[in-house]
Amino acid sequence: MKKKENLKTISLIIFSFVMGGIIMFALLKWTPLVSQVLGTSGGNVVTRNDTQVYEKNSLAAAVDKVYDAVAMVSAYQNVTLTSTGSAFVYKTDDNYGYLLTNYHVIDGADSVALTMSDDTEAEATVLGGDEYLDLAVLRVDRSNVSMVANIGTSEDMNLGDTVFTVGTPMGEEYRGTVTSGILSGKDRMVSVSISNGNSNDWVMRVLQFDASINPGNSGGPLLNANGEVIGICSLKLVDNEIEGMGFAIPIEYAMNHIESLENGEEISWPVLGVSMVNVSDTANLYRNGINIDRNITEGVVVVQAERGSGAYEAGLTTGDVITAIDGKKVEDSAYLRYELYQHQAGDTIEITYIRDGREHTVKVTLSASE
Repeated sequence: MKKKENLKTISLIIFSFVMGGIIMFALLKWTPLVSQVLGTSGGNVVTRNDTQVYEKNSLAAAVDKVYDAVAMVSAYQNVTLTSTGSAFVYKTDDNYGYLLTNYHVIDGADSVALTMSDDTEAEATVLGGDEYLDLAVLRVDRSNVSMVANIGTSEDMNLGDTVFTVGTPMGEEYRGTVTSGILSGKDRMVSVSISNGNSNDWVMRVLQFDASINPGNSGGPLLNANGEVIGICSLKLVDNEIEGMGFAIPIEYAMNHIESLENGEEISWPVLGVSMVNVSDTANLYRNGINIDRNITEGVVVVQAERGSGAYEAGLTTGDVITAIDGKKVEDSAYLRYELYQHQAGDTIEITYIRDGREHTVKVTLSASE
């Protein structure tokens, strides 16, 4: 009797193991529970040619949320194509769609055309732009817009978070290219030239990422894993020895100025009221008859204070070396403009400068650009 009971028990155990294995195999093969069994998250089970494939951390759903909101920008001068870039629709109203792009993409153009994701071509109107912001707003007829991008925030992003781009690298042939990577850095200070000269004119506080971008990606969106715009691709550090360093203007910075750009208003930057050269620009210092202490390696030298300006009224004069604004170091004229442009006309700032080997501070009231 005991033998029969033991045999029953053994048979039941074997049957349970077999059935359990069959059920587990079925779950692994035919249900999304595979992601839980494998200990992964954020993946999708995709059917391809009647076969289910597990895609770990696929961005396909996020790309679908923004892809049709991205357009190629073609800028023309006298019917000649001068540059191409990218743009994205950030809002619509009853009559129009509004797109953000980079100012340098459309700078100098007398006409701008858009190619939408469905190959529709449309003429765009440039509502406004600013070279220091490197931002411009375009308007297109509402009938050409099929999707509006969701605006997110870069402030909540952490280093290592997944990001991706949609844009037009290298012209129309590669329109709609998607690249992905991670957020590599925040609050990077990157010097740029807007005058095509040898010196840097401006410093931008930007996001750094390693998703591949190339000429033509300028103006396209940088997006988080949820398909929300967190930045506008603007720069790429190009060097034979450097790869994987792209930069984007934080979306919050762009949206802070969007109303002025939409209305075609000129951005009013505050003015210190001096002509200046960098400490490192020895040729221009010599040309202006200015000698400074060789131990001073950073800063901006006042060539002349404009009569009636805040700098003139505060007593700044030829040969003074400005080294800080409100306690923040000024390396050169690009950094001076950056710190200056955090303020508005009418604000009073504290200037630190060196004169005759001694450090001084003075309060200066900023005026408006004309």
